[in-house]
Amino acid sequence: MLIEHGDASPILADDVYVAPTAVVSGEVRLAKGCRVLFGAVITADGGPVDLGENCIVMENALIRGRSGYGSRLGNHVLVGPHSHINGAVIDDDVFLATGVSVFPGAQIEARAEVRINGVVHVNTRLEADTTVPIGWVAVGDPATLFPPQAHEEIWAVQSELDFPSTVFDVDRSEPGSTRMHEITRRYSELFGRHRQDRIVE
Repeated sequence: MLIEHGDASPILADDVYVAPTAVVSGEVRLAKGCRVLFGAVITADGGPVDLGENCIVMENALIRGRSGYGSRLGNHVLVGPHSHINGAVIDDDVFLATGVSVFPGAQIEARAEVRINGVVHVNTRLEADTTVPIGWVAVGDPATLFPPQAHEEIWAVQSELDFPSTVFDVDRSEPGSTRMHEITRRYSELFGRHRQDRIVE
């Protein structure tokens, strides 16, 4: 399904395939040979999304462009089922396996591979030809790779990457307080804009 959002409609090359239950919304450009499979969502929520040639977006994957962080995929990128890319840049020939998470401000350089349930954190740069093992976390610029149980080591790097400001545009809350009221208010406003969307195909 193609949807006009915020006065922008998706632009697709003539041979692009979008499955009947997939959604492509807003300022999205899909180059020739792209395939968007069942249940996948590609949405421009404040930032554009551009997919290069022959990108494959598997079932139930999400690619989102956000304010200040558009999403751009190079040529020949495969996004596995249930993966999500949120405001990130993916270079050519990258493989993202099932359940991969790529956060705003991240860049994955050419020929890198992120295996099942791997994470590339905010403002992280994964260098070319790097492999993130199953379930591991890449964090930092350039990225350091950690097993998922290395909480303290991950936090030592992640704390400097400013997740709350990058993702939610708020300062980190003090212990015993929360920013969730502000975060959910902003998200309600942002996603409420979809109430004006129009199905174009």
